[in-house]
Amino acid sequence: MLGQVLAAAALVLPAAQAQQELTVRPFAQGLSALTAIASTPAEPRRVYAVEQVGRIRYFVNGKLRGTFLDIRDRVVSGGEQGLLSVAFHPGYARNHRFYVNYTDKSGNTRVVEFRSRNGLGIKSTARQLLFVRQPYANHNGGELQFDSGGRLYVGMGDGGAAGDPGNRAQNMNERLGKLLRIDPLRRGARWQIVGLGLRNPWRFSFDRANGDLYIGDVGQNLWEEIDYRPSSEISTLANYGWRAFEGRSRFSSTALGPGQLVAPVYVYSHADSNCSVTGGYVYRGRTVAEASGRYFFGDYCSGIVWSLRIQDGRAVDVRREPFQVSSLTTFGEDVAGELYFGTGNGRIFKLAA
Repeated sequence: MLGQVLAAAALVLPAAQAQQELTVRPFAQGLSALTAIASTPAEPRRVYAVEQVGRIRYFVNGKLRGTFLDIRDRVVSGGEQGLLSVAFHPGYARNHRFYVNYTDKSGNTRVVEFRSRNGLGIKSTARQLLFVRQPYANHNGGELQFDSGGRLYVGMGDGGAAGDPGNRAQNMNERLGKLLRIDPLRRGARWQIVGLGLRNPWRFSFDRANGDLYIGDVGQNLWEEIDYRPSSEISTLANYGWRAFEGRSRFSSTALGPGQLVAPVYVYSHADSNCSVTGGYVYRGRTVAEASGRYFFGDYCSGIVWSLRIQDGRAVDVRREPFQVSSLTTFGEDVAGELYFGTGNGRIFKLAA
């Protein structure tokens, strides 16, 4: 996904079919390609920006203040590879533990715990939690998120190439094409598969208000999809369908593996220059009242941004927003629940009215 049009200018353009008077305003520029934006309640004035090259920068009260962690010497970067996310433990104020997902110099996935001291990450504290060998350079997934119970989730792509040639996403003996979770502080804990049949869950998130799960799973040739799982069902194995299905359409005659088949709540086509979904967050901030409770997502190539609501497990009130953000690689939240948009051109925007 990141390998396409990274050189395109990040633009904020009016959409032809505006539904609401929402917009975005510039927050930062001059960074390198962004893959994640994060925060922790332990530091309410900070926002963290993850650069694909292998560096995490931090802002205090909206101003860039420095580098939190630099592991460029451990990361291979380019295309869909690089430092792909950071997640802070819910107990970060006490234990100073945070987690990153990156592709190493051989192109394989590593999820590693670090600790911080005096507000900076310490490279020497690295403790590896997960290693997954990658057969190809694309479809690494890469998102990390904590649920309210302190379990760490990682989204794994199907390993790459096209069409999942190894049928890894439906194979429970593979970690590729899966949603995994673990309690990183419990001694002897093992990774658990809670979802399979994912192609490339580049960005996923939990609704901070209720714990519901939203996944933006990147499609193959025709369809991009948003998957939804209520918090009460996350522990029940879900099968998101790939490579038997792309979106809601049959892709191949591949037999489905185990788990409850979960159809997307929303799909969109590759018309209008769309190519790759970037999943976002449910807005729970206070600055933009009319956006409250809406899940925002967009497309990397077209820059179109949509939002929707979930009602009785279905997507309702889906709308195209009246702005575009080109090279849209990621979303993020700050501690107050305000929504940020990050780009492959190193710019950050913030939702506004």
